[in-house]
Amino acid sequence: MHDILILYYSQSGQVKAMAEQIGRGVEKHPECTARIRTVPKISTVCEATEADIPSSGHLYATTADLQECAGLIVGSPTRFGNMAAALKYFFDGTSDIWLSATLSGKPAGVFTSTGSLHGGQESTLLSMMLPLLHHGMVISGIPYSEAALMTTSTGGTPYGASHFAGPDNKHPLSKEETELCQALGLRVAEFAVKLAK
Repeated sequence: MHDILILYYSQSGQVKAMAEQIGRGVEKHPECTARIRTVPKISTVCEATEADIPSSGHLYATTADLQECAGLIVGSPTRFGNMAAALKYFFDGTSDIWLSATLSGKPAGVFTSTGSLHGGQESTLLSMMLPLLHHGMVISGIPYSEAALMTTSTGGTPYGASHFAGPDNKHPLSKEETELCQALGLRVAEFAVKLAK
């Protein structure tokens, strides 16, 4: 079995919901399993620390998760057209993985959620691709052969899955957003199996 790591940061729960749908897409492939992990919030107080295991939800990602994955799908809410600081902080600490080329040649994808339709979804997706490219990963988007990409009036881009959460962050995933999340998961899983041969 090939482990596909779905790594995300979420505050309102929208990116978490996307991660879980992407996991369902990964597991549509009979040779793949989804490993869903998150990263802790960053504190501006130097003495503040998070517990090693979160009180609820998915476990925090470790270096071992990166070393063991056959593919990686990364998600973040949009922060002024960029990935959230907590996710960037996690990637800033992956120099040892980069030096050993652990992720090089493996497939990757990205996903995001934002409160407005034009809140920087695509630039956020592109910002998450940058560390993945430095790690030598093979980036997969969502092709227009996915029918939901042509019909969505909510989220969804060829760069990766996206979600319009609304100004109150309460909009559930639309039918098209759910389909595109699952399509991204399955697509990265398919590439992981092909690239492992």
